[in-house]
Amino acid sequence: MLVDLKPSGAHYMEDLHRAGGLAPVLRELKPLLHLDALTVTGRTLGEQIESAGPGFAQDVVRPLADPLYREGGIAVLRGNLAPGGAIIKQSAACPALMESEGRAVVFDGLEDLAARIDDPALDVEATDVLVLRNIGPKGAPGMPEAGLIPIPKKLARRGVTDMVRISDGRMSGTAAGTIVLHVTPEAALGGPLAVVQSGDRIRLSVARRSLQLLVDERELARRRPSLPPAGDREEDRRGYRSLFLRSVLQADAGCDFDFLRATKMVATVPAPVVRPSR
Repeated sequence: MLVDLKPSGAHYMEDLHRAGGLAPVLRELKPLLHLDALTVTGRTLGEQIESAGPGFAQDVVRPLADPLYREGGIAVLRGNLAPGGAIIKQSAACPALMESEGRAVVFDGLEDLAARIDDPALDVEATDVLVLRNIGPKGAPGMPEAGLIPIPKKLARRGVTDMVRISDGRMSGTAAGTIVLHVTPEAALGGPLAVVQSGDRIRLSVARRSLQLLVDERELARRRPSLPPAGDREEDRRGYRSLFLRSVLQADAGCDFDFLRATKMVATVPAPVVRPSR
């Protein structure tokens, strides 16, 4: 991780702009790039980097030999709780929580979260794992920016500032915390997140890129028939919302519409521009 920006570092986007934008980033990455690749300017990537000049002294983009972090800002997790994958912004997470195991405290959507998260009677401790489901592409619907689950008020008053939090939603790129997002398949499709119960144990290992629900597979299979049926609201059957729910893909496929995917990828190299001599 080379760029020293919040929430993983100290600077802001305007500081990167003043430091030269992406040009200094690309200069540091040159050993890893295909410099002969053509860009939209008609020049190769190598030519484009050279055209930006030699650069100047700044402290926002770190040298490749001296990165802010040796690993990237985002890690992809997999396991029986996220067979299709999930992500965590490891550079903005609490190091002490990235290898942890805790008891699940489950919220069934945003209304349930709003109703109970600050309830003084909520059975929750700092070592627990907050789980929010049904905020994915189909479940919400629309995958709202709601993955930054707040710390329960009763714990925040004790000075707790971070907990492991898991959802099938997303959050702002400026948000920080030990937060697992984009769990796929989402709960609304019957993904494993749908059968998690409060009290289950969940193990997070960023080092192993693992997210595991510590419940026997036979018990999970026993729970599945009791899942509530998918909603059949009138607004889900008409107009754009109906089109969205039928066609939107999961987070690991970009939440695109399935009918917009190209059947094959075709690329052509434009002929060089020949300018008339004067």
